[in-house]
Amino acid sequence: MITDGLDFSGKVAIVTGGGTGIGYATAMQLARLGAEVVVASRTFDELEGAAGRIADASGTRCIAVRTDVKDEQSCIDLVARTIDELGRIDVLVNNAGGTRMGPLEAIPSRGWHSIFELNTHSAYYCTREAGQRMIAQRSGAIVNVSSGAGINGVKGGAHYSAAKAAVQMFTKVTAAEWGRYGVRANCVAAGAIASERVLDAWQVAGLDPSTMGKAIPLRRTGTPDEMANMIVFLASDAASYVTGQTIAEDGGPNLGGIELD
Repeated sequence: MITDGLDFSGKVAIVTGGGTGIGYATAMQLARLGAEVVVASRTFDELEGAAGRIADASGTRCIAVRTDVKDEQSCIDLVARTIDELGRIDVLVNNAGGTRMGPLEAIPSRGWHSIFELNTHSAYYCTREAGQRMIAQRSGAIVNVSSGAGINGVKGGAHYSAAKAAVQMFTKVTAAEWGRYGVRANCVAAGAIASERVLDAWQVAGLDPSTMGKAIPLRRTGTPDEMANMIVFLASDAASYVTGQTIAEDGGPNLGGIELD
């Protein structure tokens, strides 16, 4: 049965950006399905509170590890601590990411590099380190969180679009190289997902989520829990023959043509 494949009992998961939004929702679902979870981000107080709520709600262990995913050594330490405390790694969710928008001609070199460090290099560091353990145990699932910007691009986000497109290709190559070890890698490309921080950013930019939803076939923005549903599925044994894929979770295609009521 497919529900049997969603049992994470005895498994250990790392979720970066796990203190809020999509990462928190994903960590909560993994824990409720039986996994022991390590949540990682830079803001430890926020992260520690999230870990406590996840542990209380699930009855499973959840560890908060302060991590700057832009820093290689910090990612190495995250994986090492997970192994030291929990003994293995079965699931890695590279969720940490973000951007600051701006026109291409005004993006400074440091800004370009910073967006790649946060969105692309971080996924590489964590995947490389966790992947070595997965290869040794001959099993594991990696889910990278990308964006619709990595599929279609977005004006004002040349650096972000390029970084997320790189994550998608990195996912495909990871799957091709590590499939023989029983390690799967997939990617979820998020559309307009109304997490706490995204809502704050939209407000600062003067954007109305209800108006944004009108351009989406499902006529609304998405939620962190909906993103978590797909991430958890791809990390689970229910998706045991799925690897190397990027799945858009965006409420449907926005096509040109005549306007329909």
